[in-house]
Amino acid sequence: MSAKQQTREIEELSKKLSELKMQKAHLDEEAQRQAERRDKLNEQTRNLRKAITELRSERDSLNEQVKDMKMIRDGLKEKRHAIISEIKALRQEYKTIAEKKPPRSQKSLQEEIEKLDWRIQTTTLSLQEEKELVTQVRLLETQLNVYRKLDSLRQKMTALQTEIKALEAQGKQCHEKLTGTAQRSQTLHQKMVEKTEEQKKLKAEADNAHMLFLKTREEAKVVQASIAEVLGQMKQKKHEAREEAEKERAEDEKTLREKLVKEAEEKLKRGEKLTWQQFQLLAKDDEAEQD
Repeated sequence: MSAKQQTREIEELSKKLSELKMQKAHLDEEAQRQAERRDKLNEQTRNLRKAITELRSERDSLNEQVKDMKMIRDGLKEKRHAIISEIKALRQEYKTIAEKKPPRSQKSLQEEIEKLDWRIQTTTLSLQEEKELVTQVRLLETQLNVYRKLDSLRQKMTALQTEIKALEAQGKQCHEKLTGTAQRSQTLHQKMVEKTEEQKKLKAEADNAHMLFLKTREEAKVVQASIAEVLGQMKQKKHEAREEAEKERAEDEKTLREKLVKEAEEKLKRGEKLTWQQFQLLAKDDEAEQD
């Protein structure tokens, strides 16, 4: 292969090397871009993970409050039910006692007792008369005690009804607070779910970017190996080109020397005077033939 052909091959290899270097630079740039994208996505994922942890902690705290408020609410309900049962029992007792209510009114009985007491205290009575009046008072007191018992039961039921209203007000307030807290907890939970989904998406993108980074880097290694191979070929071609150039130069010098020797010999045959260079050339040629 001539030196010119080898030169053309070297030029082609140089062009290929330039293209490979451009390809390698592009792959390195793409790998860097994917690495930066991966790192950015991983940072966003870490920030989301932190936000999710904070949301979960706040949600769990609210859930604990809801749990406590449910216990309070259930306690209020149980207490209310117990009082209602007590009122029912009092009503039944009231009904039973009311059936024994005397025909005379409470006021009438009270006035009669007071009248008899006054008579006992202010009138001179025989022992028998006083005994009869005391017996009447006791009988009237027994009848009046029915009204007193009914009054006591009414007061108890009224107090219990008041307590029920207070419990219902507390229960309503507790329920409203519980509902509001539960809604806030649900809102936080929904945000946490959304951020968790976003985190999964970003992690998948980061993993994909990392995969592309590794793939691009492997492609760059392949191109780098091709570059090394082309460089080796160029080195070999340049070495061969230098050897071929040296060979061609030696052949050209030999051809030229033979031409000059022939010209000098022809000139000598014609009896013409040789130049010093021609004389030296013929002398060296003779030495070469003798050797």
